[in-house]
Amino acid sequence: MTSDLPAKLGNPARQALVAAGYERLEQLTSVTESEIGKLDGMGPKGLGQLRNALAARGQSFADAAPDDDYNQIRRDDR
Repeated sequence: MTSDLPAKLGNPARQALVAAGYERLEQLTSVTESEIGKLDGMGPKGLGQLRNALAARGQSFADAAPDDDYNQIRRDDR
């Protein structure tokens, strides 16, 4: 399976995801942002990159409302 995680995602965040069994963005749609945020090595910047990558595909973490994605992208891009 080829990973499609964001290219600029930091190594600690990438390693945390892979160690937890997440190598593809679509896998993140079945977990909450809070769950991913608890992984050792995952910080706010990494979460933002994942959130934006999911939103670009019309997807989101399991707990995100559709409007939350757009509003968060606007905040992260400032």
